[in-house]
Amino acid sequence: MIVLTTTQRTPDWYAARIGKLTGSCAADMLATIKSGEAAARRDLRLRLVCEQLTGQSQEDAFVSKEMQRGIDREADAFRAYEALTGELARPVGFLGHDSLLAGCSPDGQVGGFKGIVELKCPKSATHLKYLRSRKVPADYLPQIIHNLWITDALWCDFLSFDDRFPAPLHVFHARVRREDVDITAYELAARLFLSEVEKECAEVKQLAEMVAA
Repeated sequence: MIVLTTTQRTPDWYAARIGKLTGSCAADMLATIKSGEAAARRDLRLRLVCEQLTGQSQEDAFVSKEMQRGIDREADAFRAYEALTGELARPVGFLGHDSLLAGCSPDGQVGGFKGIVELKCPKSATHLKYLRSRKVPADYLPQIIHNLWITDALWCDFLSFDDRFPAPLHVFHARVRREDVDITAYELAARLFLSEVEKECAEVKQLAEMVAA
């Protein structure tokens, strides 16, 4: 693991992500259909190809009202996590894989990456759904597995924070342990996907050489 940036949502952080498979894209990378390639996987593959060829980000930079609220309340979520668990969580920038074009940006790390933290400040209806389910949302499991793969952390704490609820319901917390997910299968899928991206980049470069000849 390589620490490429120390602060999220800075120009250096956005630049470090270009052309890389990140945790937020893990679900799209794993998307499947009965035959052929899922549209989400295809679109991600083409985006990474374009980013690697152009050096320019192709990510949607739109920030909704709820997303901005999540950014604004992140410090409160950190404090709530530390009060609940007794762990000292330190913010994380962008972390790169040692040899692959992949990386991640967990919200925090504990004990020198003994553990990592994913903090969410969702819509109230979503937070209520998490409180009722009492388990890590399935939508976030690919991201968590990806981040465990990159960091080699032993566990990931998922925390949903919404202080619009009565005090006892401000926080939902659940832990995903490394041994409870299949990191090996995920790594194989990621390596296959990245090899496809690399192959397509090579084909486009070869086409450019033919046109220039």
